[in-house]
Amino acid sequence: MASTTNRVDGTATTGTTTTQVTTKGRTIIDDTVVAKVAGIAARDVPGVFALGGNAARAFGAIRDAIGSSALGQGVRVEVGETQVAVDLTIVVDYPTPMMDVATAVRAAVTTAVTELVGLEVTEVNIAINDVNIPGLGGPADESEGRVR
Repeated sequence: MASTTNRVDGTATTGTTTTQVTTKGRTIIDDTVVAKVAGIAARDVPGVFALGGNAARAFGAIRDAIGSSALGQGVRVEVGETQVAVDLTIVVDYPTPMMDVATAVRAAVTTAVTELVGLEVTEVNIAINDVNIPGLGGPADESEGRVR
């Protein structure tokens, strides 16, 4: 069983949850929830095609096909008593400037986790492991450049 650390402000942490205890009751936020919040925020940034490495995206496609989804895919969090560090693996759409996407993802994740979960975000590390090139491998867009 994971050890619990109680703090003066009523917050307790274990290895997988953040708990806030008040006179009105207890709130427990699981680390997977923090990862999902970060994943949703990252996916909403223009230029982000997907989250996760190749294997994670392959399993994600299978999950999507059966009606399930992993919103925390490609996201790893380390949650402390009042702070969290987030590691993301993303795929960026071509020709979006990658540094601009990383900056926007960092800001979106920080805002979402701070506002929704109530934890201070100490860092958001981003690994861009692929680029999505629209039109390659997919149906050709015949609306432009075709002589009729």
